[in-house]
Amino acid sequence: MRIIAGKYKGRRLTPPKDEISRPTADRAREALFSILSSRGAIADGIRVLDCFAGTGALGLEALSRGAAHATFIEHHPDAVAVIKANIRALGVEANALVVKGDAVRPPKPDAPCHLAFLDPPYGKGLAVPCLIALTQSGWLARHATVAVELAASESIDVPAGFDLEDERRYGAARILILTLIGGLAGGDDQFAELA
Repeated sequence: MRIIAGKYKGRRLTPPKDEISRPTADRAREALFSILSSRGAIADGIRVLDCFAGTGALGLEALSRGAAHATFIEHHPDAVAVIKANIRALGVEANALVVKGDAVRPPKPDAPCHLAFLDPPYGKGLAVPCLIALTQSGWLARHATVAVELAASESIDVPAGFDLEDERRYGAARILILTLIGGLAGGDDQFAELA
């Protein structure tokens, strides 16, 4: 597993131990970032959230491509250790925060994020509760882009407040690109768009 493009292109990442996580394959990650770049969702200075972060590969790829800050939410202690090791290996400690916790019950953020990655365990039905929790707790900036990875056979009812912009299949994975519209899914539009 490696960083595909940007400042840290080609740098190797520590893989997960055993089966504590299921990293997005390099090919699918490359395709995902190509889609996000073509949509203007990857830009210098953005804040990124990587939920069910596993190795941290998605958030670290975003940092490599110019994101200003990435927050990683992961509950498994071994995965948290892997993420921290990968952050240290790239020397991006000043631009990264690891939160040991449940992405479906996230803490309040310091600031909302422009781009979020959700890669929950397949078949557990966690994507929708996570999307709702992130919007209600203030993690997503207005018009934030959210990339959700699911099993190809998994169904999802996109919650109110999100538009499905794109959907692609890569082997056993399906990736959805969503945009948060009209503020929080719960209807309480509490923050202004980030500068």
